[in-house]
Amino acid sequence: MQTTSQVPMVKLRDTAIGSVLRVIGYEPTARDYKRKLLAMGLTPGTELRVTRHAPLGDPTEIEVRDFHLSLRKDEADALIVTPITGEAS
Repeated sequence: MQTTSQVPMVKLRDTAIGSVLRVIGYEPTARDYKRKLLAMGLTPGTELRVTRHAPLGDPTEIEVRDFHLSLRKDEADALIVTPITGEAS
């Protein structure tokens, strides 16, 4: 089990609308989704903003690299993200 100090990880679909997050990796069990997410520009270090959640939580819309992208639950759960804090005032 890996522990990362000072880096809180959250589920993308559990974050509030307007949250700014950074991709730090992918779930090890999500190999098929990892390939798709990389092709969509969600590489480690990429910043994204949550723009909306569907009423039942699927899909989640994010803004990344100046475009909007909708992710299904499984795709969103494949991402390991962390909130970006202290950069916006």
